[in-house]
Amino acid sequence: MKDSTIHLGRKISRLRELRGMKQEALAEQLGISQQAISKIEQSEHVEDITLDRIAKALGVRKEAIENFNDEALIFHIENMHDQSSAYNQNYNHQCTFNPLDEIKKLNAEKDELYKALLKEKDEKIALLEKVMAKQNKQ
Repeated sequence: MKDSTIHLGRKISRLRELRGMKQEALAEQLGISQQAISKIEQSEHVEDITLDRIAKALGVRKEAIENFNDEALIFHIENMHDQSSAYNQNYNHQCTFNPLDEIKKLNAEKDELYKALLKEKDEKIALLEKVMAKQNKQ
């Protein structure tokens, strides 16, 4: 059992909220009811197997839930504010191309392939007609 000062249910609830996830969504991922999630979040202790499944659904490690601390999170956010320009440089994931242009290009390629296939089909039909005409003359 965990130390009685650790309330895993509250930590699960807080992490779920920080992930922008509703109880219903977490319940659906785990294949249980929303009421079961509510009960877990009210529990001070959570079985290891259940904690593992919840951690996986939340996209974190089990230890992240066990060691979660609001004060440490606030401290981290406050300190990151001072280094925000460095942080943004490392995590600038902006799109470097226009997705619509890519879709247009792919559609143009598809059209060209389709035209080539039609031309090839027409050539084969013409060739077959020529062979059949020769055979009919003989």
